[in-house]
Amino acid sequence: MKKVILTGDRPTGKLHIGHYVGSLKNRVALQNTGEYDPYIMIADQQALTDNARDPEKIRNSLIQVALDYLAVGIDPEKSTIFVQSQIPALTELTSYYLNLVTVSRLERNPTVKAEIQQKNFERSIPAGFFVYPVSQTADITAFKANLVPVGDDQEPMIEQAREIVRSFNTIYGKDILIEPEGIFPPKGEGRLPGLDGNAKMSKSLGNCIYLSDDADTLRKKVMSMYTDPGHIHVEDPGKIKGNMVFTYLDIFGTDKPKIAELKQHYQEGGLGDVKIKRYLNEVLENEFAPIRKRRAEFAQDIPAVYDILKRGSEKANEVAEKTLEEVRNAIGVNYFD
Repeated sequence: MKKVILTGDRPTGKLHIGHYVGSLKNRVALQNTGEYDPYIMIADQQALTDNARDPEKIRNSLIQVALDYLAVGIDPEKSTIFVQSQIPALTELTSYYLNLVTVSRLERNPTVKAEIQQKNFERSIPAGFFVYPVSQTADITAFKANLVPVGDDQEPMIEQAREIVRSFNTIYGKDILIEPEGIFPPKGEGRLPGLDGNAKMSKSLGNCIYLSDDADTLRKKVMSMYTDPGHIHVEDPGKIKGNMVFTYLDIFGTDKPKIAELKQHYQEGGLGDVKIKRYLNEVLENEFAPIRKRRAEFAQDIPAVYDILKRGSEKANEVAEKTLEEVRNAIGVNYFD
């Protein structure tokens, strides 16, 4: 029997190449092994927890995320792509799981604490956002997911989901829910820095290359990348560490001997930033031009993309309803069956 994978993204804008490095590329690889049953969720309800006053942003972004999925190679014949809000069982499961978690435990979750600080919520945090580790547990358990590919910053979320599963199975005396395991990238991998040298590529920081960027936009962004501020003249020796061009070449470049040669030349002096940026642009074009082309092809028939989401949501709904029925029976709230 295939192991079930659950993963997904919040539709708050188009996806960027940081998503590609951090998760999308790995999802496609896992999907294509044929060893897993992947469920890929567009988490619109979760996105609304901190965008409730701008629902249009979520609606508009949903189709953009779907296009990005299809463009990178997520295949609806091999993976179930669905929309979170179209699965009513997830909300009911969340309501049951909330009774198994304390406020103090949620407050101690390092991921929640970091997100609250990043978004400057302080004490004005929306309740829906505060409890999203619980709703995430509903997402995972509804599909009996064994594996959840996430970044290492999400490890506390997986641990909290495991706690809720253990509590439920202990209290209700049945091993109905599956304890998930996280799939984490190797240490030091899975996170792409921003163009400006910031530790994280982020839409809110405006330091992204989007999967949908055209060739000209990509070139302009590459030419604006942070390098070594001390490398003023071509003949000056330059630094590799913290230089985003070489960081990106290490991640995306396939000609490792050439990259090593460029690094040595740059450190010795005599190699300008423009030249290495042009080479990086060439590398990125080779990687993302086919993705951009596929995206444009899918974008020609948006109704067909919505149909993919509809079919995936219908399948996901059937699976989640079965889990909800088991949960109701275990708790004893199926009064009229």
